[in-house]
Amino acid sequence: MDLSPALSRFVLHWGEMGARWGVNRTVAQIHALLYVTGRPMHADEICATLAVARSNVSTSLRELENWGLVRLVHLSDDRRDHYATSTHVWELMRTIVRERQRREIAPTLVVLRELLGDPAMGRESVAVKKRMEETLELLETLTAWSEEMLKLDTATLMKVLKLGARIKKLLAKPGASVSAKAHSAPGGWLGSAR
Repeated sequence: MDLSPALSRFVLHWGEMGARWGVNRTVAQIHALLYVTGRPMHADEICATLAVARSNVSTSLRELENWGLVRLVHLSDDRRDHYATSTHVWELMRTIVRERQRREIAPTLVVLRELLGDPAMGRESVAVKKRMEETLELLETLTAWSEEMLKLDTATLMKVLKLGARIKKLLAKPGASVSAKAHSAPGGWLGSAR
């Protein structure tokens, strides 16, 4: 498959962006290709389109499957394995956030709790213990918040995110009361996010 210049630029940039986030460039490019084309592709087609080795594509597809971002599909007119991803960007975001939490944040929470619960922590300075406690509190707070946000339907989540910018502006006004301003807005909290 030959990609148009726009699609090629999107796929290449997605690979660069993925690399900055600690994701293998080819993994990110394959995901971008499947997402932007919006159709299942077999490994040989992915190899030809991206000009990457078959072994690299196979490894990358397994990684994407492990992340829950790609699924194996079969087409009635072709015996080869094809791979597809969601074409809903919000669904992809939810999957990535959940996986990042599971792979990165959850193990860090476990270690911090173990360290803080270890009697040996008593030999550390008050400042060290305080920093670890603050880090644990931050990660627990962010985890709880993101879990609640992920439960929201997409339309509500978009309203909450847009509301966030308005809250910042509201809090920046001298003498502004969040409660008074929010309730005086048409439709209350979510209504003001429109």
